[in-house]
Amino acid sequence: MTQTPHGPVRVTIAQIEVSNDHAANLLVVRSAFAEAQRLHADLLVLPEYASGFDPRGVGIEHAEPLDGPFVTTLQRWAGETGVAVIAGTTIPGSRAPLVGVAGHGGTSSSHGSTPSDGTAVRDPSGLPDTAVDPAGAARDASTSTPVSTGAETSERPVRAVNAVVAIDAQGRLSGVYRKVHLYDAFGHRESDRLEPGPADAPPTVLRVGSLTFGVMTCYDLRFPEAARRLVDAGADVLVVPAAWAAGDLKADHWRTLARARAIENTAVVLAVGQAGKGVTGRSLLVGPDGQVGLELDERAGLRTADIDPEALAAVRRTNPSLANRRYAVVPAADQP
Repeated sequence: MTQTPHGPVRVTIAQIEVSNDHAANLLVVRSAFAEAQRLHADLLVLPEYASGFDPRGVGIEHAEPLDGPFVTTLQRWAGETGVAVIAGTTIPGSRAPLVGVAGHGGTSSSHGSTPSDGTAVRDPSGLPDTAVDPAGAARDASTSTPVSTGAETSERPVRAVNAVVAIDAQGRLSGVYRKVHLYDAFGHRESDRLEPGPADAPPTVLRVGSLTFGVMTCYDLRFPEAARRLVDAGADVLVVPAAWAAGDLKADHWRTLARARAIENTAVVLAVGQAGKGVTGRSLLVGPDGQVGLELDERAGLRTADIDPEALAAVRRTNPSLANRRYAVVPAADQP
């Protein structure tokens, strides 16, 4: 939509089903971009692990560097459509030496049917084709240079990082949030496969039109200080990409926590879940007064809504709890 300095921001929620086939997932994402563009959305929000997912757990086998196929394709489509995007992905973590491994090329890659020859991925959505770079997964995320393949000593990540990228409408990578709170709860152990992001990293925010969107992900929703730190950084909208695990009371927790974060921060909450096996779905848009304005069920689907900054400001005038607070959020020291 045509943005004005104080006008509404149109957001498309993409509750998609994500598989372990990275090329197929890109086709689904392309369709979501096409729908967002058709409806003149300003921002598209994809769920956690949108590049590749396994309900049994995601680790280094799904990691792509920031200059790999998934993120660079999002950048291209954002620039071509004029639609900003926030999306979950998996990137390589820190590296450990491997001695005596000849010809090792760095990150292992399991992309399902990703073409190995860089052939174009195509679908009828009308957006331009993009080539998948098969060499991307062999590049270091911090240096964008190929990993050494020496016969005596090589390196590879031992764990991955659960990340969310924020890309503006010009296709620029504006920020990368590395998930701080790993999901070591309800019988799951994300820390076996993932390393946490630093708790004291600067908050990840993206300005879209008249609103500032703050980024957290999934299990972070259970930690109110994570949301408050984003609001302290200027966030009007809390964006929560998730693959919220299914289970007893989990859908109720998801909805209740999203409403709580909205009420206590007088902020909009945009919680976007995955659809499919082992996850909850049920994406929702919650107003700063805690009222649910939009809610999906468990099935895959796309929904578009406008977020009005004037309505947000009115709630904050009536309920100035942010101005009345007496405590600050201080990040804890990282645990070993």
